[in-house]
Amino acid sequence: MFNCWIWIFILLCRRSIADENSTRDADIFPSSPEIERGSTLKLFCVLGKHYTPHRNASHIIWKLNRELIAQENYNIVNETVSSITINNFTHNKAHVKCFIKYLGKEQLLVHTEVKSGFPPDTPRNISCIYDVDIKLTCNWTSGRETNLATNYTLHRKIMSVQGPIMQEWKISVCQSKTESCSFHYPNIPFGDNLCFQVKAENVLGEASSDCVPINMEEIERFQPPEILSLKKYAGIKQLLTVTWKIPEKSTRLLDVKCQIRYRNLYLNSSEIDTVMVASGEEISTHNLTGLWDSTEYLVAIRCISVESKLWSEWCKEEMATTEDKAPSEKVDLWRVIESSTSSGNRSVYLMWKLLSNFPPHGRILGYKIQYFPENNAALQMTNFTSDKKITLLLNEEAYIISLTAYNSAGNSPAAILRIPSTDEKSSQIIEAVRTFTTEEEVILEWTVSKPEVTEYVVEWYEEMETDPFCRSWQYISNSTKWKPNKKNFKSFVCYNMSVYPIYGNKVAAPYSIQTYVQEKKPSEGPVADTGFPGKNEVTIKWNEISKDKRNGFINNYTIFYKPEGGKELNETVNSDVLQYTLRSLQANTQYTVYIMASNRAGGTSGEPKTFKTLKFNKEDVIFIALPVGLSMLFLLGLWITCIMKKHLFKKVCWPDVPNPAESVAVQWPLDTAMGVACEDKTRGLENISVLEDCFPEEEHERSLLMDCEKCVSGSTDINTNEAQNISEYKLTLLNSDKKILNNEEQEVAKHLSPSMPYIITDQDFRSQIHSALIPSKKLQPIKMLEDDLCDSQQISIKNEENDNEEVLNREDFSEKSPFNPYLRNSVKTREFLVSENLSEHSKNEPKSQATVLPGLQQNVVGQSYITLDMVGLATAQ
Repeated sequence: MFNCWIWIFILLCRRSIADENSTRDADIFPSSPEIERGSTLKLFCVLGKHYTPHRNASHIIWKLNRELIAQENYNIVNETVSSITINNFTHNKAHVKCFIKYLGKEQLLVHTEVKSGFPPDTPRNISCIYDVDIKLTCNWTSGRETNLATNYTLHRKIMSVQGPIMQEWKISVCQSKTESCSFHYPNIPFGDNLCFQVKAENVLGEASSDCVPINMEEIERFQPPEILSLKKYAGIKQLLTVTWKIPEKSTRLLDVKCQIRYRNLYLNSSEIDTVMVASGEEISTHNLTGLWDSTEYLVAIRCISVESKLWSEWCKEEMATTEDKAPSEKVDLWRVIESSTSSGNRSVYLMWKLLSNFPPHGRILGYKIQYFPENNAALQMTNFTSDKKITLLLNEEAYIISLTAYNSAGNSPAAILRIPSTDEKSSQIIEAVRTFTTEEEVILEWTVSKPEVTEYVVEWYEEMETDPFCRSWQYISNSTKWKPNKKNFKSFVCYNMSVYPIYGNKVAAPYSIQTYVQEKKPSEGPVADTGFPGKNEVTIKWNEISKDKRNGFINNYTIFYKPEGGKELNETVNSDVLQYTLRSLQANTQYTVYIMASNRAGGTSGEPKTFKTLKFNKEDVIFIALPVGLSMLFLLGLWITCIMKKHLFKKVCWPDVPNPAESVAVQWPLDTAMGVACEDKTRGLENISVLEDCFPEEEHERSLLMDCEKCVSGSTDINTNEAQNISEYKLTLLNSDKKILNNEEQEVAKHLSPSMPYIITDQDFRSQIHSALIPSKKLQPIKMLEDDLCDSQQISIKNEENDNEEVLNREDFSEKSPFNPYLRNSVKTREFLVSENLSEHSKNEPKSQATVLPGLQQNVVGQSYITLDMVGLATAQ
């Protein structure tokens, strides 16, 4: 019951699994047919009940793989069955698909895979190998490929005198799907009356070969023998003795033939000796003669029965060395000399190799190096090494170096080399060297100035190689041409080649060149550096390509540049040029530039770079900036001049005018409000008093001149009338407070005009006041006033300083002084400044303490007056 449910489930799964565009309510037969190549294929497609009655066989279409099959190959069998016939079917494998087409839509119903092939050919060339007591393996050829699954059956039969007799109990069968089949031990009967037959079969047919008789003794193959020993004998040259063992199952009643192969490792060549071994003999020995001295050999052995046609496999190789012999040839010695250091020492790199003579010199155990100064052999030194190189530290003298190879049998002849002294100058014998290549060789030729030189050393190494021991060399005799094989050099690599002439034991100066055996275009291109572009030019710089990426000699560089949206241009320069200036460029334009490095094999471009030319160059900027800068400098200088000379400009353009009403030398009567205002402003630090003129400027000047003239003409009367007033004024001055007088004296000094010359002393200050108060000798009406003022000032100064300084005499005030024309040019305004050092007591002193000149009125036209121009007072601190 359980099995029934399983089958029902499998059937449901098969009907439900279908292509996404198909349904399984249809069938195709035959399913997965295999037909003969070129025959006719016929298939049937059957519709299920799901499609009827709306669709029938006439709606079925066929496709081969993805191609629609022509309608003439269709055949409607009935309403539910459609067939297809394809003649000469030649596809190895193809898919035939059945579709239902209804209302313009195609739906896959079912498909199958069709294979075509051939029936099997008769197997031929049957051969067998009998590995004694292991297996019997037979091989054959099956003929052409069938392209279909083919099975092979190998029959082993017993033969009788009457012919092959089919005896089922004595027949062995081996089956395989390939062209080989094996019988394994113990199912391997041994005899000479066996035959072998092969049968091949597939769905299209079968074929059998004849039964081929095979003698088992002829196909017998032994297992490889085993080498027991391989050795040399002391005192016997050029000989090795080998001993081996034959497998027991191979030693039957028949004799065995063995081959001994010995291979010279130095030559990598082999020779074979053949040895017969009697039946039943398991261990054999043989001497290998005619060998090279001190040479390593590899030995292997194989054996075969005298009746068999098949050799065993070679046994595992064993190695041995023949008896030593002293090396017969000197070594090939060369050197590389380093420049001497500041201490005078230098490193000499010695390297050597064995000469390629045959037979070889023998096995080398080590090398002996002896060296000594050329002029002092007693200082000989000795080194030993097993390497083929050594470094010697020598001084600046010339040295002789001797090198020998040695082994257990003795030493080789010595190789001699002379190292020149550091100050030795060798002549240039080689005049020129050239190199070129052919398909297989590199040819190096040179010319010499001394034909008697017949021996040379050619040295070569890769340019990037820094290790002196990696250099190669070769001695050339009786020739000025060297032709090595190209295989000895690397392609696309630069080599340094030098030719050294040798005469006697001396080595002359070399001639060196560089060469490439084969070139290709550089691996990378130069990278352009545009720097700082100008308006119409730019300097392009680049670095050399690294030597390992040049791949040849760089012949030139090409600079390609292109303006945005313009035509590409280029410039070519030599290989030794690493910068170039592009000129005649467009201003304010973006350019793209890249550089290509070229050798004989081609060129490689570097990464493109962009730059933009300037809108203005330096000259343009200077042309624009210079006038602007000069203009700004001029304006700045003019402004600085105005600041520094503002007082001068003010004096010239707007001169200060002395105002009698604001003078601090004397005090006007306080009968008007204007006088009070003037004194208040005089005491302040920042107050400015402006006195307006009552008449036009010209009339005011004439009035002043007329008053002056009247005062001169009537000076006598004025002195008489004013005598009493002056006496009262003098009493007032004498009784004034000493402190107030000193403060007033300081205040007066602060307001003296800088335009009046003065000397900075207390005594000269009074003289300065005298000069200011009396602008003219002819002003007689105020002579008495001047004398009194002078007396009061002398008393105050004397009391303050407490010294015996001589006071000014009255006649000093009567000294004649020239008329001051400045009073004539007085203008309408006057400015007074009060010293910041003026004491608060002086500033706040009441006006009642001020001295008043009675009989004088301020701002009265036609009246003689005294003015004090601004005189700066510098007080020594």
